[in-house]
Amino acid sequence: MNIDLKQLEGLLEVLETRDVSEFEFEDEKMRVHLKRGQPIVAVAAPAHQVVHGGEAALGADGPAVKQVEGNVAYVTSPFVGTFYRAPSPDAPPFVDVGSNIRPGQALCIVEAMKLMNEIEAEFAGTIVECLAETATPVEFGQRLFKVRKA
Repeated sequence: MNIDLKQLEGLLEVLETRDVSEFEFEDEKMRVHLKRGQPIVAVAAPAHQVVHGGEAALGADGPAVKQVEGNVAYVTSPFVGTFYRAPSPDAPPFVDVGSNIRPGQALCIVEAMKLMNEIEAEFAGTIVECLAETATPVEFGQRLFKVRKA
């Protein structure tokens, strides 16, 4: 059984930012149970064998959500997943080039582990460029939007 550490780190970041204290996922191959303040434990579902433990793998600050270069910032993916610009296939995109954004505004969705996660702006600004195509895979830390900060 392989657990993608980047996906696990991204999941932990989402749980932390949304102040979730406990999370559990199980399928036919594995079971993951995360509880804040407890070591990370992932076990193979049938055998219940521990395959990863300890929160030290994350580092002190977790993954970066933005990268800044002067007055330009990049919104990055907090985890591995599938990028979507709109909340549904028939809906307009959350933002386009030229859109003014404000802190807390939804910019896109990254689907990870069958969870749809809205990525929100952390600062005010204007979208300069959309760097990812809808319905394509994105990596942890991949730049999604180029933003001119207000």
